[in-house]
Amino acid sequence: MTDIVDELKWRGLFAQSTDEDALRKALADGPVTFYCGYDPTAASLHVGHLVQVLTMRRLQQAGLRPLALVGGATGQIGDPRPTAERTLNDPETIAGWVTRLRSQIEPFLSFEGENAAVMVNNLDWTSGMSAIEFLRDIGKHFRVNKMLTKESIARRLESDEGISYTEFSYQLLQSMDYLELYRRYGCTLQQGGSDQWGNLTAGLDLIHRLEPGAEVHALATPLMTKADGTKFGKSESGAVWLDPAMTTPYAFYQFWLNVDDRDISRYMRVLSFLSPAELEELEKVTEERPQARTAQRALAEELTTLVHGADQCAAVIAASKALFGQGELGELDEATLSAALSEVPHAQVTELGPLVDLLVEVGLAPSKSGARRTVKEGGAYVNNVKVTDGESAPAREELLHGRWLVLRRGKKNLAAVEVTG
Repeated sequence: MTDIVDELKWRGLFAQSTDEDALRKALADGPVTFYCGYDPTAASLHVGHLVQVLTMRRLQQAGLRPLALVGGATGQIGDPRPTAERTLNDPETIAGWVTRLRSQIEPFLSFEGENAAVMVNNLDWTSGMSAIEFLRDIGKHFRVNKMLTKESIARRLESDEGISYTEFSYQLLQSMDYLELYRRYGCTLQQGGSDQWGNLTAGLDLIHRLEPGAEVHALATPLMTKADGTKFGKSESGAVWLDPAMTTPYAFYQFWLNVDDRDISRYMRVLSFLSPAELEELEKVTEERPQARTAQRALAEELTTLVHGADQCAAVIAASKALFGQGELGELDEATLSAALSEVPHAQVTELGPLVDLLVEVGLAPSKSGARRTVKEGGAYVNNVKVTDGESAPAREELLHGRWLVLRRGKKNLAAVEVTG
């Protein structure tokens, strides 16, 4: 199992550990139980969480036993953000989100075999604890001056808003998680992002104080970044969620398909389960023919299949091809077509007017004269059919699912018209 450390390093998933040599020895000596925590501060995980979820999957495949913690307790507090206080959600909302996040994480792990995964909730060991017990049994072992050195807390203290005691106490709760999982499951490794390093090491310190002689470890993965300086996991329409009701499978697929060439090699290593040889070949192809976007397509297909299933991925690929004239639009189901067209410029109308008006309405032409010129030059398409008469109006019988027209100018410029009423 020590090979997994080398693989994590090759993939760019090893930012730091408390003691790499000790970790390698622990992995060589026998099965290791590890955990990673996820707070239900929203109704869904987003693609930023995939780094940790897929690293858990990778570690389990290497023989480690995963404990996936969805924090019904810590989710009611929230890890302090560097900028502002979090909005606290009511316990009933958090409980519902716990269920949703568990259902998103479970498909990535195996719950059978010698290293079967276990789902855990820190509400199980915090709900019966009184405030006095928490302060005496846990708070006693923390030093405020050390806690103040954590970057997010230091930044908040320097701001006008400051930080509440509620969020300040989050580190104690997360540290107690590691202690409880050590005692209940023999967990000796905590995995998380490098921005959590202060919390990870605080958990180790607590265990060392209360369980003398315990050998425990922490492993941090680097934070994902984008070459253009924007935040990873964000699209033009906002966060890219794993829940298909919040981000459609089509939009999810397109997010990966549009990854910057400067980022794709790094993302492939971190997120893909292809072998090093396969990844190096894709890197070579990307360098030689970046316009083909071969690596982006491979990653988009792999992750869409992992998150949404093979059938949804196939439907998304079919939609992508059909929109650009490489398949039959009429064969796409309404949900997939609607999701795909919601990602392109579109306009709503109650009546179908002349094509030249529609081209202007959706922004495919700057003016009617520009639209007429596009038609005359043979560059106007309705539902992938070239149109030669721009003054005629498309018939209602041409509407896809009685609702949509797909307009295209040239090979790549797409838009849609939705007929309402």
